[in-house]
Amino acid sequence: MTETNTRLGISLMLATTFVFATQDGISRHLASEYNVLMVVMIRYWFFAAFVMAVAARKSGGLRKAAATSQPVLQTVRGLLLASEVCVMVLSFTLLGLIESYAVFISYPLMIAALSGLVLGERVGWRRWVAIAVGFVGILIVLRPGYHVFSPIALVPLLSALMFALYGLLTRYAARKDTTATSFFWTGTVGAAFMTLVGIWFWEPMTPADWGWMAALCVTGALGHWLLIRCYEVAEASAVQPFAYFQLVFGAMFGIFIFGETIETNVAIGTAVVIGAGLFTLWRERLALRRQRP
Repeated sequence: MTETNTRLGISLMLATTFVFATQDGISRHLASEYNVLMVVMIRYWFFAAFVMAVAARKSGGLRKAAATSQPVLQTVRGLLLASEVCVMVLSFTLLGLIESYAVFISYPLMIAALSGLVLGERVGWRRWVAIAVGFVGILIVLRPGYHVFSPIALVPLLSALMFALYGLLTRYAARKDTTATSFFWTGTVGAAFMTLVGIWFWEPMTPADWGWMAALCVTGALGHWLLIRCYEVAEASAVQPFAYFQLVFGAMFGIFIFGETIETNVAIGTAVVIGAGLFTLWRERLALRRQRP
């Protein structure tokens, strides 16, 4: 992997995080005006169309993309991600972008903590210490025991747990299926599931909000395309730390567009979580280097 490719990969990851933060900001706006399930449903319709268009252009077409020896696992992955998106968008409407992100960024630590149980990977004591420190950071953000702890704060934590499980199942699926196959099942299963649950909550939208919905769909497809390109040109371990920039961009949208503020405990707890997460990613990168011949 050349230095040029790594730099391009980092640039693509930064672009990806900006686009996804933009998508989350639009989701926050639309979900505050319309039912969350309807918003996510329409978003998934476009996502599924994008996934199928990408698959159709590759050798073997849709048939090859859909071929899998583990359909149950792929279906569970798709259902889990669609449900996680709904929970996270709900969190945006309840807590705002900044506090939702501050808790959600704990998902890499959850992946590390659960990788032994789900994937049979060995988690050393250093990473367990980093995981423990990261969750201290989450407690700083949530402030349990400070006046009255709000159960609403657990919504982004649930989203992080769901996304961590989705990430682990994606790694597990990759042992037999290609990235293209997992991507295809993610979009199509999610769209089918969201249509079944979201169609009952249909609400008429204003022309202006249909414009925002179109922007939401485009940013979703663009973000996934950038992420695919990012992992094509650079190693995941080299670019993954820069995924935390989504918090930076999301905080900017939260402050300048939605009038949110960053409380001291949120800033301190977020810094602790990011530090622990970066250490965990670094340890994973060292482990991968040792495994290479």
